[in-house]
Amino acid sequence: MKKIIIKTATLGLLLAGMASCADDLNLSSIDPQSSQSYDATELLAKQYATLGLTGQAGPAGKPDMSGDEGESGFYRTVFNLQELCTDECIWAWQDNEDIPAITNIAWNSSSTRVNWAYQRLAYDVTLYNQFIHEQSGKLDEDFVAEVRFLRALHYWYFLDLFHKAPFKDTFNKELPVEKGGKELYDWIDTELTEIENILKPTGTYNSKTNFGRADQGAAYALHARLALNSSVYTDGATKDYQKAKDYCDKIISSNAYALSTAATNGFSGYAQVFMGDNDENAQAMKEIIFPIRQDGEKTKAYAGSTYLVSSMRISGMPYANTDSYWSCNFARKDLVEKFFPGDNIPMASKADALSNPTEAQVIAKDNELGVATANVIAAAGDDRAMFYMGVGGGIRTLSPGKQITGFLNGASIVKWSNQRINNGAAHDRTFSDTDIPLFRLAEIYLTRAEALYRLGQTGPALADLKMLTDRAHAVTHTSITDNVLIDEWCKEFYMEGRRRSDLVRFGLFSGSKYLWDFKGGVAGGTGIDSHFNIYPIPANDLAGNPNMKQNTGYGN
Repeated sequence: MKKIIIKTATLGLLLAGMASCADDLNLSSIDPQSSQSYDATELLAKQYATLGLTGQAGPAGKPDMSGDEGESGFYRTVFNLQELCTDECIWAWQDNEDIPAITNIAWNSSSTRVNWAYQRLAYDVTLYNQFIHEQSGKLDEDFVAEVRFLRALHYWYFLDLFHKAPFKDTFNKELPVEKGGKELYDWIDTELTEIENILKPTGTYNSKTNFGRADQGAAYALHARLALNSSVYTDGATKDYQKAKDYCDKIISSNAYALSTAATNGFSGYAQVFMGDNDENAQAMKEIIFPIRQDGEKTKAYAGSTYLVSSMRISGMPYANTDSYWSCNFARKDLVEKFFPGDNIPMASKADALSNPTEAQVIAKDNELGVATANVIAAAGDDRAMFYMGVGGGIRTLSPGKQITGFLNGASIVKWSNQRINNGAAHDRTFSDTDIPLFRLAEIYLTRAEALYRLGQTGPALADLKMLTDRAHAVTHTSITDNVLIDEWCKEFYMEGRRRSDLVRFGLFSGSKYLWDFKGGVAGGTGIDSHFNIYPIPANDLAGNPNMKQNTGYGN
């Protein structure tokens, strides 16, 4: 296994108390000649930067964590564990490290990608603990509360992915203790409750001036997400659906946010939330409660939205607004079928292939054949069906069949885009400008709909669902069931780094009740054991921290 070496976050400050094998830790100064003095507000900026950056020198160089710097970023590591194992997408290149285990849901405690996510979360928590320890009583308390929010967010990811965390809320050399299940759930619940009255009011940072900082709206959104999953996290001991509803009510009644609904220059309101200028487009910003800030010039990294845009494109696809084509992630047939249950998606055939076409020729051919993304959306009757099945980059199939051979084995996903609503140039042709909406108002409506449904209030639940289907120009639901809800979670939020969580909550991730291609390593899918609902604690962390115990089903 590759070792992950933790380095200091900024200006020579040493990190201590990290949960990891001692042999895997090398705590050292980034710049041995740097001063031990620093500006606290710059350090605050670093706390947020951990969400979208991976080191001190752009996309590569002076990384926070050793190894493949692009693979070690916060969003990319958690996204992969939440998406690559589900019914939404497949990683094209199955010879890449640890990818088959994630694709087929066959990981173990030595899984490299599981370790990357675990170590990134632990590293960031250590950074936050340092800031909170050193700045409490010095900076304004709302600044410190913002970092406490980031820490709670990371502990939520620990709870969701691992059902426990190497827990510390102090900054010292003591090893973290194990905190999990209801105990960790209650800690996050209490922590959020405490900081909510300290943070700036809901919507304070929903503006160009301070876009990307956490206010009450961000804390409420995390609190609602936590509460909706309460039964999973506490093994049925707590069912906080009323709390989930109440926090959604706080956000919606504030009128600080609004769904992006109006089409502009051919881009739907939905599409604009995921475009390169979503931090400049007032309508898109209004939906975004808390983003990970990205800019092709100022935040160069391979682990944020550059990953989302580049991994889902191949050279030759139109409207890319990028020169970086990784050709990694494509849609599983199961995702496409959510929008096209009859397999009637408009798609080019082998006979339609073009030889070395220009972008203009690709666009013209797609329009002639009726297979452009606009045609796909129209055929689906849903603005959210943002797939490409045209001739650009080659001819696609809907499914790999029995073996995954490459990027053209499925529909291309064009939801994440570096385009701008005025069709202007990107800030950079390699790195993406698109901010990542970690929390957005659509989640609040759908969370409230599910909470209301579970509380037996189907009428109001349908009204919340209608907010989303109306925005998507999709058919309105007249009844509500578990299947309606889980499918709406997929249609609204596919490829946003949450699918595994939703499937687990609905009892569909493990077992054989719901199958998808390559679940359990079989084309067509097969049942898997329930212990896969939770990821294992990495073996190297167990070796270095006797306070941590392995999750059930993964040995000692």
